[in-house]
Amino acid sequence: MAKSKFYVVWEGKQPGVYKTWAECQQQVNNYTQAKYKSFPSLAEAEKAYQDGWKAYWGKGNTQQAKSKQGKASQTELFAEEVDMNSISVDVGCRGNPGIVEYKGVDTQTGEVLFYHGPIDKGTNNLGEFIAIVHGLAYLQQQHSDKTVYTDSRTALSWLKQKKVASSLVRDESTKEIWDLTDRAVRWLQNNTYNNKVLKWNTEVWGEIKADFGRK
Repeated sequence: MAKSKFYVVWEGKQPGVYKTWAECQQQVNNYTQAKYKSFPSLAEAEKAYQDGWKAYWGKGNTQQAKSKQGKASQTELFAEEVDMNSISVDVGCRGNPGIVEYKGVDTQTGEVLFYHGPIDKGTNNLGEFIAIVHGLAYLQQQHSDKTVYTDSRTALSWLKQKKVASSLVRDESTKEIWDLTDRAVRWLQNNTYNNKVLKWNTEVWGEIKADFGRK
């Protein structure tokens, strides 16, 4: 189980300290220049709120930030804030391998931008990889430099290498997932993109916005 987090909103619709990411998100969505951050305890969050955003927000893992926060981990205190002007992708997989579907959504509104499935047989990692590339191709068509979020480290690794390392057997039952994967690899080899593709910080932010809700 993920540890509890507390969220400070210094600048948002209603500044304050919130106990859940969902409550925090309500205060910062569609708010220009919102400033907010998560903390591992209520006491630290309340202190940070009183101290003001300049002492904490956007500092990264600096020595100054470490001295202010003592023993708490860098990840807990200075996790990258969500870029709400982005898209998020995720996979639903019934069995692994099993039936796969994926979608991409607007991170801020949850609007579904694209969906594919069900694919008869595949793996979660292959689906995540395909979803990321689908997202990049979608944004290219939109002439958009928005960030893409995924919660799969493996898919991010494959993206950087422009190849996959899956043990899923290639046969008739897996033809569709492999055809999509091969097409995604070819797209990466023949296209360039300026979009950031980042790991969604599930522990701090909760489930990715594109989550299928099957965990």
